[in-house]
Amino acid sequence: MRLLRAKRGLSQEALAFECNINRTYLSAIERSERNVSIDNIARIAKGLKVKSWRLLKVIELASELQHPKDSLLTL
Repeated sequence: MRLLRAKRGLSQEALAFECNINRTYLSAIERSERNVSIDNIARIAKGLKVKSWRLLKVIELASELQHPKDSLLTL
């Protein structure tokens, strides 16, 4: 998600404002420290001007990189 945000030239603060969510919450999502609701995924995707499924793939990849043992269990 951070890469998509940076590619669009948005700061966390600017994206959070665009999505009407708290900047610290957005930061925690980017660091995979917080779970994100489907409603907020839709808001963030809209702010990034991408389809929600694309953002879900990014979150899934980040989670796998963060917790590689967990992702092996699902194979």
